[in-house]
Amino acid sequence: MATIGFIGLGNMGGPMAANLVKAGHQVQVFDLSAAALERAVSAGAQAADSATSAVKGAQFVITMLPAGQHVEGLFVTGDTPLFDAVESDALIIDSSTIDAETAKRVSAVGAARGIDFIDAPVSGGVGAATAGTLAFMVGATEAQFERAKPILEAMGKNIFRAGDSGAGQIAKCCNNMMLAIQMAGASEALNMGVRNGLDPAVLSEIMKQSSGNNWALQVYNPFPGVMPNVPSSNNYQGGFAVDLMYKDLGLAMDVSQQSGSPTPMGSAARALYMLHRKNGTGGLDFSSILKFYQEQ
Repeated sequence: MATIGFIGLGNMGGPMAANLVKAGHQVQVFDLSAAALERAVSAGAQAADSATSAVKGAQFVITMLPAGQHVEGLFVTGDTPLFDAVESDALIIDSSTIDAETAKRVSAVGAARGIDFIDAPVSGGVGAATAGTLAFMVGATEAQFERAKPILEAMGKNIFRAGDSGAGQIAKCCNNMMLAIQMAGASEALNMGVRNGLDPAVLSEIMKQSSGNNWALQVYNPFPGVMPNVPSSNNYQGGFAVDLMYKDLGLAMDVSQQSGSPTPMGSAARALYMLHRKNGTGGLDFSSILKFYQEQ
């Protein structure tokens, strides 16, 4: 079993750290939130008083942070860069969703110092993080990937090597762009059906068994009361916030511009989420886009 430093214990990071503990690893955790630290400790992790302390003696370091600026600040540009504190043979696994250019840049700085840094963003939401069934999209060399895989398997079910450094982030923004398009489309169709007298549960089942079937209908229905244990049936609490989806769609638009890739549907989804979040709904789950349609 390994000693693992884990930094960032939010909705996703907390359950991920807990699953590493369940797998028998020694997990040293840090977060700016005292409540998040307390939850991790109750799950069996060891609390550290700083990020630097969390990585002491760790063979693996996992980070789950909000944005690229936080990742680069933590490892490279901050007052106490973590690259100065990690063990020389540690493998750093960044599971944050950030722009690919920052991931490549931080990885290059690490490589110049003989430190392995890979990007491994996740998909599946809080439910999958809790169940240990996340999908990991990894940007790494083959050797780095093979070393990381046993650790990732304690937190996820499907582990993919997308390519070299930054490739995991590219795969993630493609996936989340598709997810936003699907959720907006499912919400649009459900809203129209209900306005025309259909039962949302019946319509959902019809579309699930027809050519309109998609992930949103199968496991994350946006209409309240249709599916238990999803955010829409809990006042859109928990899950993946509108603000985070909007951020990820911005990353996708950056990639589309850099590569000259046409993304008219992705652009439309980002515009919808931009309008939706203006109503003070940024903290709700992204499936709350249904509310935007209902209010029109």
